[in-house]
Amino acid sequence: MHIHILGICGTFMGGIALLAKQQGISVSGSDQNVYPPMSTQLEEQGIELIQGFDPKHIPEHTDCVVVGNAMSRGNPSVEYVLENGLNYRSGPQWLAENIIHDKWVLAASGTHGKTTTASMLAWILQYANLEPGFLIGGVPENFGISARLTESPFFVVEADEYDTAFFDKRSKFVHYRPRTLIMNNLEYDHADIFPDVEAIKTQFHHLIRIVPGNGLVIFPEREQHLQDVINKGLWSQQELISAEKTASEQGWSYRLLAEDGSHFEVFFAGDKQGVVNWDLIGLHNVNNALAAIAAARHAGVPAKHGCEALMQFKNVKRRMEFKGQAGGIKVYDDFAHHPTAIETTLSGFRAKVGGDRIIAIVDLRSATMRSGIHKETLLNSLKLADHIIIHKPDEFDWQFPQEQVAALDNLHILADVESILAAVSALAKTADQILVMSNGGFGGIHTKLLEQLG
Repeated sequence: MHIHILGICGTFMGGIALLAKQQGISVSGSDQNVYPPMSTQLEEQGIELIQGFDPKHIPEHTDCVVVGNAMSRGNPSVEYVLENGLNYRSGPQWLAENIIHDKWVLAASGTHGKTTTASMLAWILQYANLEPGFLIGGVPENFGISARLTESPFFVVEADEYDTAFFDKRSKFVHYRPRTLIMNNLEYDHADIFPDVEAIKTQFHHLIRIVPGNGLVIFPEREQHLQDVINKGLWSQQELISAEKTASEQGWSYRLLAEDGSHFEVFFAGDKQGVVNWDLIGLHNVNNALAAIAAARHAGVPAKHGCEALMQFKNVKRRMEFKGQAGGIKVYDDFAHHPTAIETTLSGFRAKVGGDRIIAIVDLRSATMRSGIHKETLLNSLKLADHIIIHKPDEFDWQFPQEQVAALDNLHILADVESILAAVSALAKTADQILVMSNGGFGGIHTKLLEQLG
């Protein structure tokens, strides 16, 4: 059997390619930009990558064309598939039909933290010798690969609410039929897909409707948008993630032993389960950890073992990843690209570095950021930084509130990477901490910063 994947270098579609290859299926794929790290990961697995979407790149013997959600009508390969009546599937549908149809699926969903939480969960199951399969939208450092197929009945998936394909506008996650579901949070995002937060709530409601009665839904106790979803109906068991020291009868909670979240105790229904002392920081990661421990416990892993596993957990690439040091200045990379994620990331970082100066650089790259939807809240989310640099290209036809801009004498709004490099060069001093936040490559700015500072 041979499949050809359109949009193969996307994180999810690249994961599909890896799973298919591990299943013994012949795989090829094409993309507009064949680039690392996914291209490297795929080539190492012997998967043929082709630049561009010329229909002749689809092999004649292809049994199924798997269409990525970045593909749209007008794409030459898409038109060829439709005109010639080729067999095609979306990535999530192919995954559901060929990989996870007979698995116990553990899904991590939410606006923020699903990659990290899914990686934690997969590692806990691995630590317990359950050898889970997984498909994660990043590269978990404990595994060094974004997807794998095993004989285990357990499969961990990062459950994305983004739409499935041009021909299937449901969220990806409705294809996965999880038995264990984590919902970390719910905020407005993906402005190119959803008109408002209510539309996203509807998709999460559809997701909850397919969790079986003996399944488990794990969610934070005080998250209003998620509570709105729960109020529409919940037919499964539930366990709550609570604030520090406030565990309910069904709740998980924590007690911080270090302000930055690097050391904490874990409780279930008020009873201490274990201690986590790890390299990660931030309350958001403490909450991610509780959700992962709870999900693994549903699959049979005692919470104590979950805590032990997380002390050996290595974070996902691009999640507070240390990129290097030059001139006594440290540079970090983080995937945060929403005001809430930016604020929680900075909060944990501030607790970690104490009084050191933080230069925060934010790339307005996501569709939601580019649209200006978060212009009222973004600057306030950066208040813990000593200097704020916003990458805002000239073609963006909106402005931040003037009163907010006027109140910040440490704000720099710049249109290109070269201007940012010049600004950092003028601002940075020995012992400063530079935190770059973007969900894209950002013009290789991390390497350029280190070269310039050196």
